Amino acid sequence: MATRRSVFRAVDYSTFDDFCRQEHSTLVDALIWSFGDRDLGREAADEAMARAFERWDQVSGYRNPAGWTYRVGLNWGRRRLRRANRGAELVRRLPPQPGHYHLQPQPDLEAALDDLPVKQRAVIVLRHLLGHTDAQTAEILGISVGTVKSRNSRALEKLRHTLQENAQ
Repeated sequence: MATRRSVFRAVDYSTFDDFCRQEHSTLVDALIWSFGDRDLGREAADEAMARAFERWDQVSGYRNPAGWTYRVGLNWGRRRLRRANRGAELVRRLPPQPGHYHLQPQPDLEAALDDLPVKQRAVIVLRHLLGHTDAQTAEILGISVGTVKSRNSRALEKLRHTLQENAQ
């Protein structure tokens, strides 16, 4: 049993309860930042955990169960956004409450992230907020390393531009 938070790295979990205790809050944080929406992030995390629980015999054998769960939550949230026809026009929500989540909000960064498409935001969250490599990010999202690099580059350029505009 791991004694520290995995931050979506391959860890051997004894039980689903152990997995849930170690990963739930990080999953919630990551999905809130990925969607820029507190409620959607929480719902996506809960849905992903429920699906992991339903398939725990299979999921527990994966090399990275937490990464799989993040991807399920991300896909679920994207489908929900498409169905609601919200797409890029995400409604701005209140930031996570200080002290409740591990990732503390930064208003300028949060506003800049809101301008990114979800696919680019997910790469930024995994690469820069959770510290994954390009290869780990690609594995979690089910995309190529080249796509990760491309999305990361475009997102960083847009973030730089937006943050510079906001600073003026």
